[in-house]
Amino acid sequence: MDSRNEIFETLREALVELFELEPERISLDANLYEDLEIDSIDAVDLIDHLKRQTGKKIAAEDFKSVRTVSDVVEAVHRLTHPETA
Repeated sequence: MDSRNEIFETLREALVELFELEPERISLDANLYEDLEIDSIDAVDLIDHLKRQTGKKIAAEDFKSVRTVSDVVEAVHRLTHPETA
C-alpha cells in the first residue's frame, strides 16, 4: 500500500468484508461510528485486519482520535510512510 488511494481501497474492501457494508456507503468523509455503525469491538477487528495487511504493528492508541474513513487512511499512511509523517 503506497498511496492514500490504495490505502482507501484496501480499507473499503476490509469494511465490506468484515462488516458487510455496502461499498457505496464508504467514503473518505464517512464517520466510522455514526455513518458506518462501527463500534469499539469492530474497531479492534479493523485494526487487527489492517495490521495483517500492512505488516505494521498498529497500536489502539494511534486510533483514539480517528473518527472518519479519511482519519484511518491518514493513520495507516503515517505508519507505512514514517519518513513523510
